[in-house]
Amino acid sequence: MSHRAVELFDFLRRDLQTALQQGLVADAPLNPSGARCLLGAALLFGLTGLGLYLSGGYHAGFTALNALARAYPAWLWANLTQLGDEHLAFTLTLFFARRHPRVFWALICAALLGAAYARGLKPLIDAARPAAVLDAGSFQLIGPGYRHQSFPSGHSVTAGVFFGVLIYYARWVEWRLLFLLLALLAGLSRVALGVHWPVDVAAGLAGGLLAAWLGVGLARRLSWGVTDISVHLAFVTLAVTMAVALALVGRGYAEALWPGRVLVALALLSLLFNYLVMPLLRYRGDR
Repeated sequence: MSHRAVELFDFLRRDLQTALQQGLVADAPLNPSGARCLLGAALLFGLTGLGLYLSGGYHAGFTALNALARAYPAWLWANLTQLGDEHLAFTLTLFFARRHPRVFWALICAALLGAAYARGLKPLIDAARPAAVLDAGSFQLIGPGYRHQSFPSGHSVTAGVFFGVLIYYARWVEWRLLFLLLALLAGLSRVALGVHWPVDVAAGLAGGLLAAWLGVGLARRLSWGVTDISVHLAFVTLAVTMAVALALVGRGYAEALWPGRVLVALALLSLLFNYLVMPLLRYRGDR
């Protein structure tokens, strides 16, 4: 490796280290109002799920919500459900991974907790999905007709985690309400598509929001995850891998394939701009 290449590599490393250190300071570590919002929303969804179950059983509310969803086009629900897809969630982190490394690290910590919650309960409970219980044609089913491991809704957990962390760090109430609405729509889309019961969605959103709250606290205690370049780049690489997989394969809904690809392209361009183009311009300016 030439001397100039070594010099450039060292500059890029130092430039990233500086950005991560500045991000650690710039992103507020504590946000009591954001924490209260998260816990309040998690409690609300938890009580909603419990109320549905106690009043009408595990399948309560599905028929009415699924029927109402027929008034809207399938492509809308297919794209809304992508908001709860873990591949898209990781893709979206590429837009702010360098500028807001504390938020990025909090998302990683929350995602690990959310995955443990969802993937631990799904096989343990192994609840039957609508396609395994209801007669074909008696409800709207869009996309793959899954039959097992219904509780909780994994997409709802992911939406709760992703938008929950953003809710915590958002400064304005309007942004928090928007993020909460997007998480709710992602969850409701699972009922609209005919792959989950409302109780699954409520439990998923409650668990995801709670995982977001816990993840923010865990990330604050493990601040080395923000400033350690190796850890940061490892998870950025994971996000890139999941973004490429989303663009190449899709996630089971043809209507969401091209919108997903557009977001992947924009995220990768943002990555190149923030991690390579701007540092190279600074490098040339310093010479």
